[in-house]
Amino acid sequence: MNAQPDDWHEIHTAYQVARLGSLSAAAQQLEVHHSTVLRRINALETRMGARLFHRHPRGYVATEAGRALLAAAAQAEQAFSVMRARVNESETLAGTLILTSVNNLVPYLTPLLAEFQQLHPNIRLEYAADSRVFRLEQGEAHVGIRSVFKPDHPDYVVQRLTRATGTLYANREYLRRHGHMSSLEDLAGHRFIGTTRPCSSSMYMRWMEANVPAEQVRYRVQDFTGFIPALQAGLGCGPLSCWHASLAPELQPLLPPPGEWAHDLWLTSHGDMHRSAKVQAFTGFLKARIAERQADFMPA
Repeated sequence: MNAQPDDWHEIHTAYQVARLGSLSAAAQQLEVHHSTVLRRINALETRMGARLFHRHPRGYVATEAGRALLAAAAQAEQAFSVMRARVNESETLAGTLILTSVNNLVPYLTPLLAEFQQLHPNIRLEYAADSRVFRLEQGEAHVGIRSVFKPDHPDYVVQRLTRATGTLYANREYLRRHGHMSSLEDLAGHRFIGTTRPCSSSMYMRWMEANVPAEQVRYRVQDFTGFIPALQAGLGCGPLSCWHASLAPELQPLLPPPGEWAHDLWLTSHGDMHRSAKVQAFTGFLKARIAERQADFMPA
């Protein structure tokens, strides 16, 4: 071959001829005249410097050179089909929406996700909860919710979702036995619940690891899934987001939320996906619902 094809119409036409086996069938598929198909095939063969089809009374059969070209054309056709589907999804309230957040947001967000899916039943939700920061620029997620530190990736659209805070919580029986605290320095006589390994993703657990003597941590859990049940069982007190405690009314604060524990939750999306219908629908919905529940995040 002494030249490179540069006309997608000709390649696409050749692909349809090879797939359907005749000029007339390809013409019908492409909604063009029979002579147009023949002209495109002849032009492509001239440009390629090779015969792409054997002409038989029963139809057209690709030569070895034709099969090599058409294999690449088939891959391109598939790629275009995927691209068209994605473009259509971006313009309609349909398709898959991948959300990522830290693990401890799961119990609070899940009922809201159920409500969103009732409003938009054609959107399939995937929720990836992990302390790992998912790379939106690589398509690992479409929307991310992150705590404390504002994402600074240049291609991200970042919005503040809400201001949030937390404090130390325990059940009523623990408070009856050990009492409240006057400040974060008032640690004497209290039993704490901690984790078996450092939890750098939580500002509250970082505070505890830095300030609570190890001998006062009387119960440890491997991860956050066991933390709330331990508080509810009265095994000790521990730091918790106010919105998380709002889901467990039997837990009571030991002291008002410390001012230094206030922080932001950030809503992020990639610039390429931010204006898609499904991302706009979800971020608009979530911001409205969180605004209605501001007292869960920053109690008066």
